[in-house]
Amino acid sequence: MFPDVYIPKEATPSLSQRIIGAWLWSGRRGVIAGLAAAALHGARWVDGTTDVELIWRCGRPPVGIVVRNEGIETDEIVEVAGLPVTTAERTALDIARHLPRDCAVPRLDALARATGVAVADVLPLVDCYRGARGLCRSIAALSLMDGGSQSPRESLVRLALIDAGLPAPRTDFTVTDGTSLALIAMGYEAPMVGIGFGTGTPELLVRAGWRMIAAADVNNPQLTVYLVRAAVIERGYPLWRLQRLSRG
Repeated sequence: MFPDVYIPKEATPSLSQRIIGAWLWSGRRGVIAGLAAAALHGARWVDGTTDVELIWRCGRPPVGIVVRNEGIETDEIVEVAGLPVTTAERTALDIARHLPRDCAVPRLDALARATGVAVADVLPLVDCYRGARGLCRSIAALSLMDGGSQSPRESLVRLALIDAGLPAPRTDFTVTDGTSLALIAMGYEAPMVGIGFGTGTPELLVRAGWRMIAAADVNNPQLTVYLVRAAVIERGYPLWRLQRLSRG
C-alpha cells in the first residue's frame, strides 16, 4: 500500500486502512491531519480515495500521502481510534487553509455537524499561526462554517445565496403548530421563505404560510437563488431589509 506497508494484493484499501497505513509508513510519528482527520472525527462526505495528510517531516512522500512540514502543539493533538489526530479545531483550520473556499466550506460544515466545533473555537489558533500559508483564505472559509448544513449540496446552495447578496440563511430548524413539527433545511424566518432539498412540502408549512422553494437542480444553485430572491422580495423584504434584519 505504501513503502514497507502491505495488504493482500487483491484487496482494495478503505480510507481508514489507508490512514493507518500512512501513519505506519511515517514510523508511527506523523499526526493525521486535514480531511483524513475530519473523517476520523466522524465527518461525512470525505472521499474514500482522498490523499491522507500527515503533519510530519519528509521531503518525498509516496503517492496517496501528503506531508505537511508544519508546527503543531501537543494540545492540538488527540487520540482517535489509537491514532494521533489533529483536534477538531486544528483540523478545521487546516482544511480552511489548504482548500479553496467552495471546497473547504462543505467539509467544514460536515466537521462542525459531527463535532460541534464553531468558528469561535478556531479563532485562537488563527491568532497563534499568524503568517502561516493560507491563513487569510482560512478566515473567509471559517466564517461561513455552519453545522446545520446536512450535505455538500446544502452547503453550496447556502454559499450561492450569500454570494448573491442575501444574508446567510438559518439552517436546520423546525416549525411547529403546537402539535406537529416540520423541519426546514434552510430559510429566512421573517418573510417565511424556506428551501427544501427533498420532495414535497409538509402540510404544516403550507398551513403556516411558508413559501418553500425546492432546490431541485443539483447542478444549478443559481436557479434556487433566483427563486428565493424573488420570493423574499415578493413578500415585502427587499435585500437591504433582509440584511438589516439579519444584523439586528
